Amino acid sequence: MVKNLANPRQNKGDITEDSVSVFPKLDENSNLVPELTEQIREQITSVATLENLNTFADSNFLPEKLQSTPILLAAPENFNPALRVTPKPISPLPQKLPPTANKPVQPVLVLESIQTGFRSELSNSEQQNQIIEPVFQFRLLNGQKIRLKTGLNTFNQPGFEPITNIPFQVGWEGKTGKYTIQAAAGIDVFNRLPTALNFNAQIDRPIFVNFTPTYQLKSGLFLSALVEQSPYKFNAKTLENQITALRSGLNVYWQIDPNTSFFSLYRVGLYNDDNFEQQSFSRLEHKWGKFWLAANLFTWKYANDRQDMSGYFSPHDFLVYNGEIGWGGDIFSFLNCRLNTTLGQQQLNGKTTGVNSYQTRCTAKISPNIDLDFGYGFSNVRNLDTGDSSYNNKTFTSQLQVKF
Repeated sequence: MVKNLANPRQNKGDITEDSVSVFPKLDENSNLVPELTEQIREQITSVATLENLNTFADSNFLPEKLQSTPILLAAPENFNPALRVTPKPISPLPQKLPPTANKPVQPVLVLESIQTGFRSELSNSEQQNQIIEPVFQFRLLNGQKIRLKTGLNTFNQPGFEPITNIPFQVGWEGKTGKYTIQAAAGIDVFNRLPTALNFNAQIDRPIFVNFTPTYQLKSGLFLSALVEQSPYKFNAKTLENQITALRSGLNVYWQIDPNTSFFSLYRVGLYNDDNFEQQSFSRLEHKWGKFWLAANLFTWKYANDRQDMSGYFSPHDFLVYNGEIGWGGDIFSFLNCRLNTTLGQQQLNGKTTGVNSYQTRCTAKISPNIDLDFGYGFSNVRNLDTGDSSYNNKTFTSQLQVKF
């Protein structure tokens, strides 16, 4: 539910070279509550090596040999041409011109990677969303990035004709000083609904950072601000009613020490059906080797309950808190897996019930340039008000990343 950005993948505990910050890039196609903790954990709790932290690619901050991306100066430094008058030689000697080297012409745009994500959500209310979205990432000569995203998404729900969605979006990413800026805009095309516009923007900045002698992140504080507008891809009914949402918010990530981190986000949303939402999420995590323990707190409030009219889960008061334990490590030299489970409680409009979830995700190294992620998750955290009836959601995910 909270969005941004292509979804950067973690590989054996390190943020990949495609990451732009320690902040998670959440997808509007994801129903936030059950899967948020895994997305957050994968992308912010393993800020492991300096070379993978593009956020710190600042010539005034890091030694040149440690920068993950080259800094191209707008103009040469310390270049002061002067005119010199020299006597004309009486007998000019023939000069040998150095052989001209045929330098290869560098292309303006280079394809860096293709990342194809798959996600299938199925609840016990027979509501199913299936998302397939490839992202093509290009790098410009100046280090900036261009991303093209498309896809084929389907939304099925009893009582409604299936809806097919094809998104088209063009994004840009660049740096200025210590700021990383992202912006994207596009359209959503539907098989039987009007075309809708979408856009998002995000700015990230490190406040302070400290490294260990081996150049791993020791401590640091990072801030991010974002805004987005798009169709609310909650289910077929919500799309049928052409619900759109404009959201904005802040992210804070605090690396307390090499093994302890804190993450928090806050969002506000305005809907075109005159609804208003607020949501927050906080997570405190500590790692012991390959294991971790975490505490999660999530709150969600809407001004009006529009579930019957508009189709989306919109509680007046929703609270989830749980504890989490997990493990991550190599099963084989080519296979890295992560498993976690949570146990806690949820409170919906004053009624408290127990909640639990479990998730597993593995990364297979197919070749030096090809990675395949696949995972499964189960949760009974509510994403729909079903009254006294039970609710659960199953999620299958996979992602294929090809680097060039």
